[in-house]
Amino acid sequence: MAVLEHSTLLTHFAHFLADKLERVDVIVFMTGLASAVVDNVPLVAASMGMYSLSHYPPNDLLWIFLAYCAGTGGSLLVIGSAAGIAAMGLEQIDFFWYMKKISWLALIGYIAGAATFLLERYLFQSHF
Repeated sequence: MAVLEHSTLLTHFAHFLADKLERVDVIVFMTGLASAVVDNVPLVAASMGMYSLSHYPPNDLLWIFLAYCAGTGGSLLVIGSAAGIAAMGLEQIDFFWYMKKISWLALIGYIAGAATFLLERYLFQSHF
């Protein structure tokens, strides 16, 4: 992680996504998917550098959605969160067992939560 942060690779990737996708909600959703493999702290830090606080103030729903996606997306793979790594060691959870039995459930939950958030956002409030 230190290499990714120091090389600014994540920051460049975040700006690449912003240039290509142009939709903040999709970028945040993809950030959550990436947090299954990459630590969510540098991912969120890179995302924070993409969006100015003058345009998205601290109480903006963008930051809430980012917190949801980065936090929940880490559970898609057992290696995506510190709790998952700890559980692997304590409970002898095998990576492939988790992928086969749990990852698809975590993905359904992740998508359902994100869809609920976005549906509420688009129905009752202004867009990102």
